[in-house]
Formats: sequence, structure tokens, C-alpha cells
Amino acid sequence: MIETTALKGKHVVVTGGATGIGFAIADLFSQNGAKVAIGSRREEAIQEAISASAGRLIGHTMDVAVRESVEHFFDWAATALGHVDILVNAAGVNIRDRSINSMAPDQWDQVMAINATGAYNCIYFVLPQMRARQRGMIINISSVAGKRALALGGVAYSASKFAMTALGTCVSNEVGGENIRVTNVYPGEVDTPILEQRPTPVTDEHRQKILRPEDIAQVVVGLAGLPDRVHVPEIVIKPVNQQYY
Repeated sequence: MIETTALKGKHVVVTGGATGIGFAIADLFSQNGAKVAIGSRREEAIQEAISASAGRLIGHTMDVAVRESVEHFFDWAATALGHVDILVNAAGVNIRDRSINSMAPDQWDQVMAINATGAYNCIYFVLPQMRARQRGMIINISSVAGKRALALGGVAYSASKFAMTALGTCVSNEVGGENIRVTNVYPGEVDTPILEQRPTPVTDEHRQKILRPEDIAQVVVGLAGLPDRVHVPEIVIKPVNQQYY
């Protein structure tokens, strides 16, 4: 497990932090002494995550696709958490209908709203306080589908993750001179609940060969623990057996 004193006392927000990759990241930050607030659409999931973390996490409902909900969350975080040192955009979704032929327009809207606009909404509301302090870090959990347009991810998912990639890169270039670091993380296949949205069910044998959420958490927390002078713009992490074109 990553262990660093650099994160002790840091204030961290993790969207999609109640399950999967988001929870693994939030929990590992908290184990390293950070004060962590998670956002999720479901209150039940938040309470389960808080319990699973032995009460180290705090949380509040948030739908990243709804700007008013995101604003309300960060208003709450300002009181419950204080300023935000690190934002991790880990909320994400995919659908079973992944081809342009099978996908309905409202499915496209749903995926883009959560994966792309959702990340924008959170950055929009957290960035002013980081710029005022001239310090901060934003980590976007994108996907290898955000660097390579893959049929495995599908049309909407790949497009949304490419958008997240461009968002992170452009914001990074804009605010880097203000000591704010933005990193895009591109995981390959990870054993998370989103696998249940695969058009073809994933076998237990395949699950054993792919990444675990804690693998991504180790990378993210390691990045956040680097000195402020160090900026890693992007990083790919994938199973050793997954091809990368």
C-alpha cells in the first residue's frame, strides 16, 4: 500500500467516490491522513462507503450531470471540509448499447452529461478557490478509450472520455502557471461494477486478469503525494495482457 506523509491534512473531494475506482481512491487517501469527502447520486451508497472506510470518509449526494447539484455539493464541502486541495473526477458511466446503430440519442446525452460535462461542472466550481490560493490538483479518471477510440468502450463512452482528455489538457495548460496541476489518468480494464454494462458478460477468468480498483488508487495517491513542483500530465495504467494500440 502507498504510504506518504505528504497527504496528511490535505482536503480531497472524490466524485463517484462511493463505489469502484472512486471508493478505492477515496479510502486510500483517507488511510494516508487526508480528509476526504465523497460525492455520489445515491445516499445509500454513500453511507455504505462511509461504513466500509471505518468512518474515515464523509459524503453528500451529488449528480455531476446537474450543475445545481454540483454547486450545492461544493457549498456543503466548503463547510464540512473547508478548501479543496485535490479534486478527483471519478464519476463515470457506460451503456450496453455501444454502437451508433444500437444506441439511442438519449443514451448519448446521458453518457456525455456524466462523463464529460460532469467533470467540467466539478472543475468549474472547485477551480476558483484553487486559483485564489495559487495551489491545487485535479485528477481526471479517464480511460484508455479517451486516448484510443475502441469498440470495447463504445461510441458514446469513447467520445465522452476524449472530451474529458481535452478538458483536462486545456485546463492544465491554462492554470499550470498558477501552480495548479491537472493529470489525466487512463485506466485499461478494471474489475468494477461498470463491467455489468458490457454487452457480453465478463467471465470470472477474465476478471482475474484485469486491474483492481486499488491498483488505480495506488497510482492516483502516488501522483498526489509528489512534490508540488512535479507535474505528470497523463498516465496510462492497464493489465499486462491488454493490448494497447
